[in-house]
Amino acid sequence: MIVKFPRWGEKGYAVADKQYDLIVVGSGPGGYVAAIRAAQLGLKVAVVEREHLGGICLNWGCIPTKALLRASEIKHLIDHAGEFGLSVKGVSFDVQKIVKRSRGVAKKLNQGIGHLLKKNKVDVIMGAGALSGAGTLTVNDLDGSSTELTADHIILATGARARALPGFEPDGRLIWTYKEAMVPEIMPDSLLVIGSGAIGIEFASFYSDLGANVYVVELMDRILPLEDEEISAMAQKVFEKQGMTIHTSAKVKELVPGADNVIATIEVGGRKFEEITVDRVIVAVGITGNVEDIGLEKTDIQIDNGHVVINEWMETSEPGVYAIGDLTGPPWLAHKASHEGIICVEHIAGEDTHPLNTSLIPGCTYSRPQVASVGMTETAAKTAGYEVRIGRFPFIGNGKAIAMGDSEGLVKTVFDGKTGELLGAHMIGAEVTELIQGYMVGKTLEATESELMGAVFPHPTLSEMMHESVLDAYGRAVHF
Repeated sequence: MIVKFPRWGEKGYAVADKQYDLIVVGSGPGGYVAAIRAAQLGLKVAVVEREHLGGICLNWGCIPTKALLRASEIKHLIDHAGEFGLSVKGVSFDVQKIVKRSRGVAKKLNQGIGHLLKKNKVDVIMGAGALSGAGTLTVNDLDGSSTELTADHIILATGARARALPGFEPDGRLIWTYKEAMVPEIMPDSLLVIGSGAIGIEFASFYSDLGANVYVVELMDRILPLEDEEISAMAQKVFEKQGMTIHTSAKVKELVPGADNVIATIEVGGRKFEEITVDRVIVAVGITGNVEDIGLEKTDIQIDNGHVVINEWMETSEPGVYAIGDLTGPPWLAHKASHEGIICVEHIAGEDTHPLNTSLIPGCTYSRPQVASVGMTETAAKTAGYEVRIGRFPFIGNGKAIAMGDSEGLVKTVFDGKTGELLGAHMIGAEVTELIQGYMVGKTLEATESELMGAVFPHPTLSEMMHESVLDAYGRAVHF
């Protein structure tokens, strides 16, 4: 049930119990999943949420951004309808309606989280929670009143927020974080994106497909710097072909806001300076954990670079207090947070569980084209001393990709040449965020090249490229 304190003047809500087996602070993809799993294991559980069920991911991140990207993808398909023998005239779009649909998707799922928590008999207490002593949490509600709850175990799942660049602090009008970028009041004609990780590239792709002139500035020597170098290079080539201007090994030296635009000075390669004028700027240079105002100063919990330090069981250095998700550092992924939550509560409940293997966590970027990966890059594998075998298969060699009109892309696999272990898989192209789980399952089951080559893939599908890439690593590719 959702518990709101009676002083709020609302009828039909019970007073929150004072004692729980587990209290989870934050209801994002880590927090609400941890709470539900704990309830399934018979624990008496409460979730404390200060803003909205589902956290940033569901309300202002993963889900609504995919709704936005779906709109820009459809716009792109309509723009190329002639290639499929279709005639479409007078195409236009209303950015406010695009945003409205995105917010509606988030709202629907927000309500779904509430239903799931209620179904599992998890108390939801709306307010800001802070540690206030051993096994004690103080919850402040909207009118400033507070109540004290106790629990044997407390999980901190307060998430993270956008990291600000000193001197380039977002103002919500001309200089945006991801939040303002998701609900634009107008469609900018030009846009500067600072940072080319998954968040920056997704927004760059969305606005570019809707017609904006997009500039991307990345401090590292390539975009999507966590991805395999070959995939990053291909992504940059495709995005530039789409019309984006991308500067790598570059940094923004100055932003000068005007009445309705921003003048940006960009330093490229430590030598060349370029000045551009854009309607809006998105700062997407990473995130930092929400470690403030949750009572950490009253504990022995350690913080490193804005994130809570934990062990393999998500235990902090304060007995009985745990932390999961973006609060604890990279990889900053919803599915990582969910699995940490499950492992944490199963460990608390004495279940037979195991620590999270971060090499099995896939990463996805939902741009056009999509990018997805799991495990080691080619460079990382070589640096680790592996004698690698590399397999590649291009989308242009796949019948389904050609039929879809999406024949630009690549599937790349990295194997240990001595044992046949699949070390990593890296993809760029249509729907690769759906395909990557196949390799993730293979790695989880410790499949070697032999099992992967012997598996039967359906035809015609994009997944056949996964098979062919494995075959190519051992000189057996058939269709290219």
